[in-house]
Amino acid sequence: MNQTPVRQGGMTFLGFALLMCLVGFFAMLIIKIGPIYLDHYKVVASLESLKSDANLATRSKQEVLLSLAKHWDIDMINSVTKDNVYITKDGSGITIQIAYDVTQPIMGNIDIVAHFDDSIEVAAR
Repeated sequence: MNQTPVRQGGMTFLGFALLMCLVGFFAMLIIKIGPIYLDHYKVVASLESLKSDANLATRSKQEVLLSLAKHWDIDMINSVTKDNVYITKDGSGITIQIAYDVTQPIMGNIDIVAHFDDSIEVAAR
């Protein structure tokens, strides 16, 4: 009987360790970046909720800012302030723009910067 040797297949310990490091790195990125986008979703939702206000075009800028600040306070959003909101009124309605940056440290001196810029236009009724 002449048997040929069977080669074992599989991953070495070094290959497995490198794979786990790579999976761990991407898991850490998701854990660090996920809350940034969750907060952004809440900011967009607060901005979209203003569209349902029938008297939005007649409100003052301070009233609009106060309404947004209340939404952000309820949703515990700290990355956006009133300084990031730009309100433009003209004869046809109102435009509200929110532009802000979020910096999240990853490790050591490596940071991720996310820039968000959203706006809505509401016509006068």
